[in-house]
Amino acid sequence: MTLSVAQIDRETEQLVDEWLTLPEVAKRLDLTIGRAKQLLKDHKLLGVRRGPGGPQVPAAFLDGKDVWKGLPGTLTVLFDAGYDDVEALRWLFTPDESLPGAPIDAIKAGRHTEVKRRAQALAF
Repeated sequence: MTLSVAQIDRETEQLVDEWLTLPEVAKRLDLTIGRAKQLLKDHKLLGVRRGPGGPQVPAAFLDGKDVWKGLPGTLTVLFDAGYDDVEALRWLFTPDESLPGAPIDAIKAGRHTEVKRRAQALAF
């Protein structure tokens, strides 16, 4: 299975403050690049193309040497709801006044169950 990574649009790209290359993700998570690619294939992480080169991952998805708790499950729910990679990224980083902040901020604040419930509501 090859890794298919969507090309991102400029508007969505600007929602994310910091991007990491796959080698940077692997280094931060203390993994091989192959294992980091597998995280993308398994939708435990989300990476997109920002021009030439390999996929890039928002730095906000990583909590030190791990992926934020609740992010993989939220990604699964978004993909099950029919979102593609760019739509899921946009949803995670678009501010929502009812949270407050963006869904990724709520995940980082430990409110991943609430974010996952909101993502599940998108499927209906």
